[in-house]
Amino acid sequence: MKKLLPLSVMLGAACLSVSGCSTAAPAPSPTAPAASATSSAAAAAPSTGWELNPKGGAERIKAAGLAVLNEEGAAEHFHAHLDVFVDGKPVPVPADIGFSFTAAGQPNGISALHTHDETGIIHIEAPVAGATYTLGQLLTEWGVLDGTGKPGTAHAPISDWSVAVNGAKQAGPAQAVVLKAHDEVVLFHGTAPEPMPTTFKFPTGL
Repeated sequence: MKKLLPLSVMLGAACLSVSGCSTAAPAPSPTAPAASATSSAAAAAPSTGWELNPKGGAERIKAAGLAVLNEEGAAEHFHAHLDVFVDGKPVPVPADIGFSFTAAGQPNGISALHTHDETGIIHIEAPVAGATYTLGQLLTEWGVLDGTGKPGTAHAPISDWSVAVNGAKQAGPAQAVVLKAHDEVVLFHGTAPEPMPTTFKFPTGL
């Protein structure tokens, strides 16, 4: 279950990203971390602002009130799922949210709250049980919705956004949503997705 640092070694393992979770979605390898890998097509694609910037990962983890760990925790282990929509159109949730990286792009730390791939599955793998993890913390680790951009963009004020959990629209602030096991969390701006996702089929073992 546990994966010990150095993460460059850990992430090179065949089942790195999902030890104790699932083997369906491998995480970044030390030679080609997902957060820093670029194909010629990806390099040519215009930025949307939703991409994960591997630089500053450790600082964003700390800004979310979480610790940069040397290994995934085993005291608490569960998963939720996040979908993001702008005017009904999906926005990919990137891999490697909640990771820190070296200047060379190699992973060297991890938060208890993180993603391993682009499925939108949120992993909570904490060294201490009983802590609360929120959507706002994940967005801080991602580095989006910081209030510096126009409505509906990646850096819009989060107050412009709505959130639903398991199909039920939430009345409180989106960032206050507490992540719970197998919740389907939908963060959206403008036109709501139709139909509104109410559940997510998690891979066996998650």
